[in-house]
Amino acid sequence: MDARARRRHTAGTEAPVKHSFLTASLRRATAVFASCRPGHGLLALTTATLVGGGVAHFLNADDTADLLWGLGTLFAVVPAVGWVLVALRRGQAGVDLIAVFALGGTLAVGEYLAGALIALMLATGRTLEETAHRRASHDLDALLAHAPHSARRRTDSGVVRVPLSEIVAGDAVIVGPGEAVPVDGRVEGTEAVLDESVLTGEPLQVTRRRGEEARSGTINAGGAFVLRATATEQDSTYAGIVRLAQQAGAQSSPVVRLADRYAAWFLPLALATAGLAWLFSGSAVRAVAVLVVATPCPLLLAAPVAVVSGLSRASRCGVIVRDGGALENLGRARTLLLDKTGTLTRGSPSVLDVVAAPGRAPAEILRMAASVDQFSPHVLAQAIVDTARDRNLRLSVPANVTEEPGRGARGVVEGHRVFIGRHGPARTAPAWARAVDNRALLDGATVAWLTVDEHLSGAVLLHDPLRHDAPHAVRRLRSAGIDRIVMLTGDRAATAEEVAAVLGLDGARSRLSPGEKVNAVRAEREVAVTVMVGDGVNDAPALSAADIGVAMGARGSTASSEAADIVLTTDRVDRLADAVFIAQRSRRIAVQSALGGVLLSLVAMSAAAFGLIQPAIGALLQEGIDVAVILNALRALRAGRSEQSVLTPAAESLIRRFAAEHDDLQDVLRSVRTAADQLSGVSDSTALASVEEAHRLLTSRLLPHEYAEEHQLYPAIAPALGGPEATATMSRAHTEIGRLSRRIATHLQLARANGRLAPEQLEDLRSCLYGLNTVLRLHFSQEEENYFSLAP
Repeated sequence: MDARARRRHTAGTEAPVKHSFLTASLRRATAVFASCRPGHGLLALTTATLVGGGVAHFLNADDTADLLWGLGTLFAVVPAVGWVLVALRRGQAGVDLIAVFALGGTLAVGEYLAGALIALMLATGRTLEETAHRRASHDLDALLAHAPHSARRRTDSGVVRVPLSEIVAGDAVIVGPGEAVPVDGRVEGTEAVLDESVLTGEPLQVTRRRGEEARSGTINAGGAFVLRATATEQDSTYAGIVRLAQQAGAQSSPVVRLADRYAAWFLPLALATAGLAWLFSGSAVRAVAVLVVATPCPLLLAAPVAVVSGLSRASRCGVIVRDGGALENLGRARTLLLDKTGTLTRGSPSVLDVVAAPGRAPAEILRMAASVDQFSPHVLAQAIVDTARDRNLRLSVPANVTEEPGRGARGVVEGHRVFIGRHGPARTAPAWARAVDNRALLDGATVAWLTVDEHLSGAVLLHDPLRHDAPHAVRRLRSAGIDRIVMLTGDRAATAEEVAAVLGLDGARSRLSPGEKVNAVRAEREVAVTVMVGDGVNDAPALSAADIGVAMGARGSTASSEAADIVLTTDRVDRLADAVFIAQRSRRIAVQSALGGVLLSLVAMSAAAFGLIQPAIGALLQEGIDVAVILNALRALRAGRSEQSVLTPAAESLIRRFAAEHDDLQDVLRSVRTAADQLSGVSDSTALASVEEAHRLLTSRLLPHEYAEEHQLYPAIAPALGGPEATATMSRAHTEIGRLSRRIATHLQLARANGRLAPEQLEDLRSCLYGLNTVLRLHFSQEEENYFSLAP
């Protein structure tokens, strides 16, 4: 084979190899540019060449100035071409292409200063982008960095540090000071002082006592304690939140795609304007000037910056949003569907009232019931025992305790045969027992009946109370633009209707299976963008079916959290209202930033096309536009006016104090109601003694509480509520409570002077007591909803 043939043969074999090499090189180059963050390096180079050229121009060394400015332009062209290649590989032709044309145009027509200014603008835009994303995603990055990877497991042979994946339910884990709780579990031994701000956004520490739950991710702010694991790493709270955080912002939201659509028509429009300016004026400089002012490199990054800023803002409020699309959809939502148990209610039973048969005391009934129930694992039994301990009742140790599943528990307490359970009284039951049945029906309560030595002696009424923040949350959601709020529950119709009426919901559907909940969600989706909120395993299908699924992740199931688009990491449903306001504001700012920047660029392009703006001036003008829209997008990081008011630490402390006092004062409210009841059908001496006791509690405990609220709490929270007028209604209630208390005191003075309650006093005194009881209960409820719900 001659040399010519060998060359032809070699060329034929080398061509595909060369083509393959070039393809691979292109792929490597674009991969490098895709991962490259020019940031401060490019900014430093372009700034140095621009300043150096300016100094040379000042010293009349124009050739040196042009050389430096030209180098600055070239420094920017190389990465800009790389960004364009990356975009083209993805099937996109973004505004970076305009930057390449503008930079090339300035070099071609000798406008080196304009090229250097564009280079600086390009570098500044990329640096701003990195800074914005780093600032906006700071909370999520901190969440990921905070994830524990190992734990110290206690065994018979000692304490061994093991990978977190090896921890299983039942393991004893040592959590040292300053360490993150590695998995969900219960505190054993000494109490634990925890900082839960990573999960809830609340800065105050909480104390978890023996047997109480500690969630993974919280920080041990006290001494070392032992944690008994109740879940593995993957099933723990923090792992689920980290999985959500890793996905947050990973998908483009509709708003970001909207910005991409702006770029799709903006690019050909800019090129067409530049071409027409050149065609009609005959000046290539005008075309370059048009391209210069049409170079909004960071402009269309403003929309994603606003969305990511919104995600970060929501995370600070204890709301983890899975992606930008979920945040954008939440901002457009108009229908809200809510589960009842654990979402609108506390999700655990609470003692509503204790009723005693005539001749017995309610405190004794509760003490006897709790004494038998203290060894029962039943949730109702635990509620009775907790209430007795909260009231500082001394429980006896029962003997011969047996439990009948579904009925109740039996035992011997201080020599008496005691039964506490759910079997109802006979038809011939006394009037007080029938009244208990009626009240249970009206209040949607469950009754635990107590018999002592086979005699019906009392009853404990239990219910699942509303969350204190639920009414407040519903009102704020209405103000956020949610038009329709409906409850979906598997509970009884009467209970569901009672909750819906108290909260002012638009409807309640009861006795729904998980499948029926899904059908209800789909039906609502056909009308409007729909949000579904739930906390249990049975809610997961409905959360998946909704446009936006929201899980009460603070104590809800892992299944519901995994199925949700949004997880509330703090146990407060009103955080959802904050998330809606944040979503609406982020979307509004994103659209403002994208549209505003494009419109400003169009105005500048028109001026440049008519020769009113030279390339160098146009570069400075476009730099200002780009900086302005990105700074505007960063406004989404700040709290909006519609978000919940921020309280001072002192105000939060006062709220917690007075909320605890409300719990302690429930016996005062009961004494007022009991005194009113005993003014009918009981001898004067007993009735008078009951009124005397109620008045003693009013003057020694309740009135000092009301006085302290008026002079300490209300002034502290007024600034966060917009001024003292916000508490004026509650102050008026204090006045009415004081008036009724004084009226009762006057009746007692008359009774002491006469030695008895006169018949003409009974009607007014009874009205005063019943009225005071009603005002107090309403006043307490309003404070708990409007004020106490503001604090964690």
